[in-house]
Parts: sequence; structure tokens; C-alpha cells
Amino acid sequence: MRVVLVSGGVISGVGKGIIASSAGLLLKTLGLRVTAIKIDPYLNTDAGLLNPLEHGECFVLADGGETDLDLGNYERYLGITLSQQSNMTTGKIYKLVIDKERRGDYLGKTVQVVPHITDAIQEWILKVAKIPVDNSGEEPDVCIIELGGTVGDLESGPFVEALVQLRHSLGRNNFFSIGVSYVPIINGEEKTKPTQHAIKQMRSAGFILDAIACRCERELDEATIQKIARSCQVDYEQVIGVRNMETIYQVPLLLEEEGLLKLLQSGLALDKAALSPARVQKGQVLWDLWKKTVVSERHLEPVNIVLVGKYVSLDDAYLSVRKSLEHSAMRCKRKLNLISVDAEHLEHEMQHKDPTKYHNAWKAVCEAHSILVPGGFGSRGVEGMIEVTKWARERNIPFLGICLGLQVAVIEYARNKLGREGATSEEMDPKAENKAVIFMPEGSKEQMGGTMRLGTRTSHFKEGTEWSKLRGMYGGAATFDERHRHRYEVNPDYIEDLEKAGLSLTAVDDLGVRVESIELKDHPFFVGVQAHPEFTSKVLEPSPVYLGFVAASAGCLDQMIKAAREKKELVNGASDSSHF
Repeated sequence: MRVVLVSGGVISGVGKGIIASSAGLLLKTLGLRVTAIKIDPYLNTDAGLLNPLEHGECFVLADGGETDLDLGNYERYLGITLSQQSNMTTGKIYKLVIDKERRGDYLGKTVQVVPHITDAIQEWILKVAKIPVDNSGEEPDVCIIELGGTVGDLESGPFVEALVQLRHSLGRNNFFSIGVSYVPIINGEEKTKPTQHAIKQMRSAGFILDAIACRCERELDEATIQKIARSCQVDYEQVIGVRNMETIYQVPLLLEEEGLLKLLQSGLALDKAALSPARVQKGQVLWDLWKKTVVSERHLEPVNIVLVGKYVSLDDAYLSVRKSLEHSAMRCKRKLNLISVDAEHLEHEMQHKDPTKYHNAWKAVCEAHSILVPGGFGSRGVEGMIEVTKWARERNIPFLGICLGLQVAVIEYARNKLGREGATSEEMDPKAENKAVIFMPEGSKEQMGGTMRLGTRTSHFKEGTEWSKLRGMYGGAATFDERHRHRYEVNPDYIEDLEKAGLSLTAVDDLGVRVESIELKDHPFFVGVQAHPEFTSKVLEPSPVYLGFVAASAGCLDQMIKAAREKKELVNGASDSSHF
């Protein structure tokens, strides 16, 4: 087994996840199978209860794992499907060891950080690194490990020690370490001292760096690279400048140009790894497609989309939504112009509290090609979401509602088309008379963590929905699989009346009861889904839901539906021919 470790110094949030994902992609272009693990040194067992405004979005995996957002980067770049074990936290490791101690597994020994915690970390890595993550069903060849935070943080100590031990046990040619640093520019001068101190601290912790990735707003000067190489005791070629790119999807191209792939091949002795011609060709096809897809956006026509949410002050809170829109815009040959609007600013009360915010928010809505209402929890901003949903419905503006967005669309329709005055969600008002959205019967109101409806679920299109634009984006299939994360659902008692009033409930769950998607038939694009399709969108394979929405925004929906149906027929034909 081979490991590529990506750790950081100076400051966090400089792009370790993108560099880790890009390194993995470069290895895949050689024909290798790649998996990934994210280590988060916080005590939470998962990211399910972390505030999106503090930690960014909670990314949901196919098995229902609520994880760090960087796992989304890995899946988007590498086209793989990870498990909840791919996100290791201090809470998970300590719980594992304490549970073993309580069972008596240690036979009365004193349980310590070294060796018991560090051994548990290594065993976890070795186990997870062997889990197949792609359609081949084969064990991965390389495992990318990203250590969260910065080396030297108190809470990351056990993980650092475990990784140092792991390098020793795997051997020199099976472990490649990338240190990510930041080179600030002060008064026009590139400052290397923070990097020097960070690398010194990494070395003192036991890390032997095979490459130093230096993040900077611009291309590093030759003198800067030489100074870092000299002061950090590495070769000139081992210092890689990672400047800002037009899009993050061009970072793999930059790293390949800067020589990272050659360093990986040499450091991991990959030139000696014998791969079949078929796998080598598959890697080359992947690389050619990537380069063809991530073209410059400067000459592209913009598509203006407004995202109306409650966590808009932090971009990472809706990271997967943003990435899904980017993937779809690239497929539609458009430049995404995404404007975030705080849902509270659209509410009537804001007109009196802060007229400027109210005016600016509605101005952005009026100028947009389309409107998206994403998921979220709590009552804040919901009335603003309802107002903007009504605006999109009445003015034939393309609309997409995700999770809470679907529920908001149902509430709006119940109020204004069914005449159910004060219709709302049980989440917003548990004592309300008209509950268009209710708490799911199987949910728990006592235990918050891990009790939602999580992970991949199958949705079934209802009979007579051949006209559905959403179904068209899935190639006309009878079912679709997407990941879920919710506690509330459309009230089944409202279904019949909603459909009579013109709101089509186009897809339901396995039991045929829970609403999974809604649409308006005579609307350019008015779709709501209970799932979170952003979690399955890939750079080279955009989410059908988001692609349909962006295509409707850009005026090419019919073209995309036709392409989706042709792709489905091609796949079915290939499947049928395999029997002969």
C-alpha cells in the first residue's frame, strides 16, 4: 500500500483539500486506483451537529455518514464513493479505544495515547485504505491522507505521531509527504519566514517532507523558491508554487506543470509499478477529458443565478451546491455568476428595519436568470424563501428547491393556491393548525446526532410523469438514487389537494408515501427535491438535477434532456449487448 500525506503549516484554510484531491487525480491519470481519508482532530464524532457558519457544510456520504466538506472534494475530483470511515476524528478514535478498554480487550493494561491511540489510528488507516471505492471493486493502489488543521496544534499530536510511525512501517518508497504552506505578500514582497518556521515545526514533529506546496496569490519568484529550498533543506524541484487559478479545477493542471506528478512517480517508485495497458489508457482518457472540461471561462456567456439561503455569510456553508452549479455551468458552456442573498433580507419586515438591504436583495432577485433555495434548519429566513419562491412561480423564472427548498415551495403553494392560511412547517411552528410539512414518524426528538433520514435512498417516478423535466434529466428512468439529510417531510394529508391544485408530486419513496420531488407542468423549470443531489455531483459528471436547473437558466434545457436520454439509451444498449 502507498500513502500520500498532505499536511499544513502557517495557517489553515489555504487549500490542503484541493491539493490532496489534485494529487489523487494526477495519480489516477497514471491508471492507479485512489482512495482518500480526512483526519479531523476535533472531538466531535462526526460533522452532523457542527454549525455551517463555523465549520462549513456537512457533507453526506452514500452510507449516511455526516462528514467534513473535504470528502466532497475527494469524491468530486476522483469520481469515487467513500464511506463514513473515510473521515477520522479524535472523537471516533477515542470512543473506539475506550469501548475496547471497557470490554476488557487490553487485559488490564494501562491504556495510553502511545501506543494504544496511535496504534488505533494506524489500524484504522490500513483498514480503510483497502476498501474499494470505485466500480472496479478492487482495492485502491494509493491512499491520500489529509491531516486537518496545522501541524503543531495540540489536538493533532497523536495523529502526527501515528503518521510518523506509519511512514516508518510502510517504508520510504511507500509514503510521500506533502507540506502545504502559505507565502504572504507584504508591500509587494514574498515573505518566506512563515514557511521556514512551519517546515521546521513539521520536521521537529517527525515529518520528512518530499514536497513543499507553497500557496500564494501570484506565481512565486525564482529567488523565493530557491530561498525556501535552501532554508528548508530540500531540492529546488521539491518546492512547488501553487498560485491562484481561474478555477480550482485547473489546480491539477498547474501541479502537473510544476512537476508534482514526476515527484510522486519517483517518491513512490511508481515507474516500477506494472499496470495493464487498459488501466494506463483509462488514466489517459481521464486526463484528456479533464483538460477538455476545465477550460477558461473568460470568453463564456454568464448565467446569473441567485442562491437564497440562511448561511450565505460563509461560502463554504453551501460548498457542494456551489460546486454542483459550477459543474453544470461548465457542461452548458457558461460562466457561473452566483449571487448569494440572505433570505431574511427579502422579508417584508426588513423593508422597515433596513430598506437598503431589502432593496438590494430584491434587486439581485429581479436581475437573476433563476433562483435556488437550498437546504437548512430552523425558522430564520423561511418567510423570505416563501416570498422568493412565489416570485419565481408566478413569473415563470426557473426555480430549484433543495430539501427545505422543496418544503418551502409546498408551503407557498398551500398558502396561495390551496387557500390554507398560515400553512407552515411543524419545524417552524409545532402548534400550527395547517402543517403542510411534518416531523417524520421514524425520527427522534430527543437525540439530535445521526437521527435524520441519511444517505442514499431510491425515489420512484409516478405513472404519467413522462413529461417531467426532472425525469428527462435522468434519461427517462423510472427511478433515481440521491443522498438525503432531513427530519421533516411533506404532510401526506396534503398530497391529494396539492395535486388537484396543479402541483405535481412527480416522485415518491419506496413505500409510495413520502414526497421526493415536485414540479409545475406548465413552467419553464419549477422543481423541488427532498434529496441533496449536490452530494453526488462530479466535475466530469454533473448532477442531473443541477444540470437541468442551470440548463433551464441558460436556455438549453431541451438540449440537455435530449443528451440525457441518448446517454441512457446508449448505456442500456451496452448493458443488453453484454449478454450476447
